Amino acid sequence: LGELQQHQEAIASHDKAIQIKPNLHEAWYNRGVALGELKQYQEAIASYDKAIQFKPDDPEAWYNRGNALGDLQQHQEAIASYDKAIQFKPNFHKAWYNRGVALGELKQYQEAIASFDKAIQIKPNLHEAWYNRGVALGELKQYQEAIASYDKAIQFKPDKHEAWYNRGVALGKLQRYQEAIASYDKAIQFKPNYQLAIDNRKKLLTQLGRSK
Repeated sequence: LGELQQHQEAIASHDKAIQIKPNLHEAWYNRGVALGELKQYQEAIASYDKAIQFKPDDPEAWYNRGNALGDLQQHQEAIASYDKAIQFKPNFHKAWYNRGVALGELKQYQEAIASFDKAIQIKPNLHEAWYNRGVALGELKQYQEAIASYDKAIQFKPDKHEAWYNRGVALGKLQRYQEAIASYDKAIQFKPNYQLAIDNRKKLLTQLGRSK
């Protein structure tokens, strides 16, 4: 039922399983997944808590619990949950990545970068980690390093318009205006109605005394 996206019916089925075997951690876990799909994050967390009660070393339950907490903007608690997932599965790149995202939300950019670095170490072609690493570096005004990170994101996902756009912003900060315009051009190529990129490009062209 879960595979068929019939999440409400899936929950009812898990409930029956749990009624018969209350310590069936897989049922509690999958019930949490279904609740998460329905955006019932608070209930999902309660379900993951039960899964963890019966199987404390389940990294997936800790990880999905972290995701649900993140969806509720409870980033500090999410990080604690990702930490537990990593404790039981040190090479869990998704947990390292989402931990980095949560740290970024808390403006702890240095720690976020360290977390993205771990994710990349495990999965070097994780373009999302390279991209968000660039964002964090940009927040720290380390524009040269941010550009290098966006370049890696683009290497693995050439049509990532956000990476081209943010690369343009970083180049602009370094007064490398021609390169910035070229980067905005790429962003617009992949997302023609990308207003931010269009506006920034126009601003730079005006600044350089050009109109096209």
